[in-house]
Amino acid sequence: MTWEDYNDFMRMEVGHIGDTKILMEGVLGAFGVFLITYIAVKIWRRTILKPRIIMNKIDEKRRISIFLIVKYIGWVISILIAIKVLGFNITPLLFGSGALLIGLGFGLQNIFRDFVSGLFLLFEGSLKIGDVIEVDGEVGRVKEINLRSSEMVTVDDVTIVIPNSKFVSERVVNWSMDNELVRFEVSVGVAYGSDVDVVFKCLEDSMRENKDVVSKPKYFVRFKNFGDSALEFEMIFWSRKGFIIENVKSDLRRDVYKRLTDSGLAIPFPQRDVHIKGLENLKDFTKTEEK
Repeated sequence: MTWEDYNDFMRMEVGHIGDTKILMEGVLGAFGVFLITYIAVKIWRRTILKPRIIMNKIDEKRRISIFLIVKYIGWVISILIAIKVLGFNITPLLFGSGALLIGLGFGLQNIFRDFVSGLFLLFEGSLKIGDVIEVDGEVGRVKEINLRSSEMVTVDDVTIVIPNSKFVSERVVNWSMDNELVRFEVSVGVAYGSDVDVVFKCLEDSMRENKDVVSKPKYFVRFKNFGDSALEFEMIFWSRKGFIIENVKSDLRRDVYKRLTDSGLAIPFPQRDVHIKGLENLKDFTKTEEK
């Protein structure tokens, strides 16, 4: 192939949109832009998610947010460059983007609001992949944060898709936002007359031997109240297992019940004495019939 043949191939018209001719060199150039962007995103992901020196100082969840921000911005820029390489004038597109955003804001309010909320979540870092959150009474772990919606996996292994605007405009509990250690409590009631010191020892031993209860901060037992039918205690502890904390609490309750039973202590159930006024004035119908 001669140089002239190469030039003729590159200048070959593939098609046209309006008055703009799409040449082979433009198609190949746009393909090259997308290929370079794809490779760059892969390298960037490998660099930031598997850090060596500098990135080690940045929290892993924060690194994922940074990766997603750069990824979306990179693809937007590459699309604009590809359009320019194809021969289109992107100046009107850039100036018209403001009007387009306004139009989206009025015509597609909910979708546009979710999109903007997604950007806020990525930049602020208030919600990160792997966080344990509670939304509308459902507890789950954040699986994915996209521009319009995010995915949460519940403790029942059910994936829930939640619009991003919900995280911005409504109340959301983030159990692991600042620290993976979260404080929990388990209530225990024992019968009146029980040895309080023995109860304290049983509850403390149970928390000490549970592998999901951390030793720092130190767990402790609190004598909460004199209940109607029981002495009420609270087991206060910290754990990193916020996502499956109900399983941890179940293990503690089972172990506590065994320890209390082995120590001769009882967990009471509510009891009520019912007194019927005027019962002594009722006639004995059996005696009446005999007469």
